[in-house]
Amino acid sequence: MKTIIEPFKIKMVEPIRFTTVEERREILERAHFNPFLIHAEDVLIDLLTDSGTAAMSAAQWGAMMVADESYACSRSFFKFEKAVRDITGLGFIIPTHQGRAAERILFEIVGGEGKVIPSNNHFDTTRANIEYSRAEAIDLVIEEGKDPAALHPFKGNLDTAKLAALIREIGPDRIPLGMLTVTNNTGGGQPVSMQNIREVSELLHSFEVPFFLDACRFAENAYFIKLREPGFADKAPIEIAREMFSYCDGATMSGKKDGICNIGGFLAMNDSSMAEKARNLLILAEGFPTYGGMAARDMEALAVGLMEALDERYLEYRIASIDYFARRIREGGVKIVEPPGGHALYLDARAFLPHVPPSQYPGQALACALYETGGVRGVEIGGVMFGKQAEDGSGEALPPMDLVRLAMPRRVYTQSHVDYLAEVVLETYARREEIKGFEIAYQAPLLRHFTAKFRPAKEESR
Repeated sequence: MKTIIEPFKIKMVEPIRFTTVEERREILERAHFNPFLIHAEDVLIDLLTDSGTAAMSAAQWGAMMVADESYACSRSFFKFEKAVRDITGLGFIIPTHQGRAAERILFEIVGGEGKVIPSNNHFDTTRANIEYSRAEAIDLVIEEGKDPAALHPFKGNLDTAKLAALIREIGPDRIPLGMLTVTNNTGGGQPVSMQNIREVSELLHSFEVPFFLDACRFAENAYFIKLREPGFADKAPIEIAREMFSYCDGATMSGKKDGICNIGGFLAMNDSSMAEKARNLLILAEGFPTYGGMAARDMEALAVGLMEALDERYLEYRIASIDYFARRIREGGVKIVEPPGGHALYLDARAFLPHVPPSQYPGQALACALYETGGVRGVEIGGVMFGKQAEDGSGEALPPMDLVRLAMPRRVYTQSHVDYLAEVVLETYARREEIKGFEIAYQAPLLRHFTAKFRPAKEESR
């Protein structure tokens, strides 16, 4: 393979602060062993999330300079609306400050006691907004999507047999809509095939259940379809994206991912009645319907970024960079979610730390160890993020996987940064037997991973 080069030039740089191992140990203790609570200036390479952490292009910054900040019906809104409609084909475009705001509005409309929302895998804020409405979030990803080592080109696919069985069991009246997350973040950034999107759409529509996409990483999903699904190799990513959206009735999106922006998102749909309800809620919580929670300059940047995310050269570089990272650490024996995803590398924390039981949160232990080793901040996706107290009081129900996600900000780090990341992971792996588990000292009732505080697990509790 040729050396991976970034398909852009750098015009501006930001310094990063170097710390010692001893300093990082103290920082971890002050942060209660939660990477979310570490000050950003104390992080050398920040892979906590790819959400809102992108470097924007010269074209985006230029668009921001000509934004129209009029309160109502600004030209910037119509530019943003046109860009979203051009890609999605959806009729009603409602701007929000980010994806979770779109989710909150959507599930306030359709959720409620007794309702069930199926998906391949709901990510954290989606699940929280569903559950806050007192509805139930159900994950129906295929079995391969629960096995980190399984090789399948579309591990994000939803199991349509399970979906059909669910609908027959509870009845379509209890399902206000079905969803697919593309790519499937919870399960390792794994893509969903066009065939699966089409089949899920047809199944839901046969029961007159609307179909929505959680489209945060729609461009990466489109590129995986191009690479892996027969019949799409000669199609441009934007053509594939348009076909993906053609099967759905609506979408939520955080523009902080494949919009390559620092803030922004949208809720889009074809149902005029639902759109009217959504706009009324938008006015209460976000703002006037033609700006929602966004400044006009952010709508301008998002209108440009959505198209830049579909550039084939950019997508080729982004996915190749993650694949290169994966190959480097695989050679050292590190187990990851296979095959590598598009926006992040997911370490299999249970395989990395087999001596740390799931009840002691191996993903959290590994995330802290990576920071201690090299100042790298990632995020646990496992027992901390998705664990729940069992209804019968017997303990905590834990998810099938404990992962550490190393999410790559868009257009921020270079090839040498990726080489350094591989070195940090391999150095941590070499000392893996020293790494101990944690227990929770404090947790919030919802989305506990953001603010939880930890302490080292007691030896006798194993």
